[in-house]
Parts: sequence; structure tokens; C-alpha cells
Amino acid sequence: MTDRSIVVFISGAVGEPNATRTHPIDERTHVVTATLSPANKQSAARSLLLACGVLAPLLNMVVLLTLGAIRPGYNAWVVPDSNLELGPGGWMQSANYIVTGALLLAFALGMRLRLRTGRGSTWGPILLAIYGFTFLAIGPILPDPSLGYPAGASTDPTIHGAIHILLGLVQFTSLIMACFVLARHEETPEKHGWYRYSAATGLLVASSYIAFVLTAKLSDGGPAGLIERIGIGASGIWIVLLAIRLMSGFPRG
Repeated sequence: MTDRSIVVFISGAVGEPNATRTHPIDERTHVVTATLSPANKQSAARSLLLACGVLAPLLNMVVLLTLGAIRPGYNAWVVPDSNLELGPGGWMQSANYIVTGALLLAFALGMRLRLRTGRGSTWGPILLAIYGFTFLAIGPILPDPSLGYPAGASTDPTIHGAIHILLGLVQFTSLIMACFVLARHEETPEKHGWYRYSAATGLLVASSYIAFVLTAKLSDGGPAGLIERIGIGASGIWIVLLAIRLMSGFPRG
């Protein structure tokens, strides 16, 4: 018996005329039952988990850009995306964070199943799991009002606002580290393109975060929201391309 198929061969009795037939079918009957092997089941489950890496960033970017464009009184040029959790309809952005975080955690699991060996095979998935967890956490932990949104709301610091800021720092730091860790996984002459792209993404996300903080603090807002979205977009595109590479069979390891 193989793991690909189970073949049951049943033969009817064909012989002497006096023989007593106990099977209602005189001719030979073949019953073939195909079964899916455990290896194929694992591969399908892993592909589904890796596909979450494509869905998560796209969902997050589409929702935050849409809400930023239609929310009354919200200026996406200036205000951070997390402030969309505040004011009317804030639950939609909170739900976006939670769903995005769950998808990223699933992707991290799929990555761990895909990368068995090699540089970054352990810490890459761990860092992206931390990245996904921060999305889950900032869903219910709201930020403090800032940069004029919501209008008229108190900007006095709170404990939950401080925790939200800390989670944001962990979020960007874990993503930046993942870029460099997974770039080293591909540090071979024939894959220098991906290596350089991952390293450049890490540098861009780090620069955008620093620029966002400085702009928000020193320039009374300025284009802080735009700068933050550049980092979010760059990191999201990197995760999407990483997921596609893993689903297509690269890197080997």
C-alpha cells in the first residue's frame, strides 16, 4: 500500500456452473480510491499560511489609505495612521490592526515551516511574529490624540498612549531587523539583488521612522503622516514580495 493511492481489487467468482456465487457481481470490479498524501497536505497548509503574507500588508494599506481619505477632519498628510483608531468609526482601524496582526502571525508560522535551515531561518520568523503581535496589541490599545486629531480632544499623555508608542517602536524595530536578517539568508552571488533590496528596505524604514518622529516633534506635524506612510508602504511591499518568493520556492533552505 502506497501513500498515493489505495487500490482495492475485487474479483467475482467465475468457474464451475455448480459453484455457489456469494457476490452479486459476476464480472471483475475495480474500486480505486485516491487519497492525499501527508506531504501534500502539509505543502497546501504551508502555502496557505505563506499567502497570508500577501494579504496582510495589502489589507492594512488599503484600509488605512481609504479611512484616511474619507474620515472627516482627518489630515493624512500630517496625522499618523494609528490616530484613525480615535473618533467616529475608530473601531474599523482597530479591527484592521487585529486582522492584519493575525495574518502576519500566520505568515510567520508558514515561513518557519518553509525555512528549515540557513541564515535567518530561526530569527526571521521570530522577528516577523513579533511584528505581527504588535498589530494585534495596538488594536485595543489606543493612542493619545495628537497633531490636531481628533479636533478638540485632550492631548494629555496616558498610560495606554505610552504603551501604544512603545509598541510602535517595537513594531518598526522588529521589521527593520527582519529585513537585515532575511537579507543575509540570501547573501549569495546569484541573489545579490534580493540581498540589496532587503537591506535597502531596512534602511528606508529606519530612516522614515526617525524622520517621522522628528517631524512630528519639531515641525508641529509637518508631513509626518506622509513620511510614516512611506515606511509602512515600503515594509508592506517587502513582506508581499518575500511571501511570493517563499511560495514560489525561493530561497532554498
